Amino acid sequence: MIPIKRFATMDPYILVSAVNMQLRDEFSSLEDLCAAQEIDVNALKERLKKSGFKYDQEQRQFK
Repeated sequence: MIPIKRFATMDPYILVSAVNMQLRDEFSSLEDLCAAQEIDVNALKERLKKSGFKYDQEQRQFK
């Protein structure tokens, strides 16, 4: 598991890549990923939204 606890200061492209990879390979939902990483799901969504990414729940990835 790639640690993303410091997502607020991570490069957004590295962050989105790490999140999407973990969603594809390790977790069945964004909520499960955030619980395992002990981070707030809404804060993560907002951080990536500021960088132009939106979460697609159906495909379980940020685009």
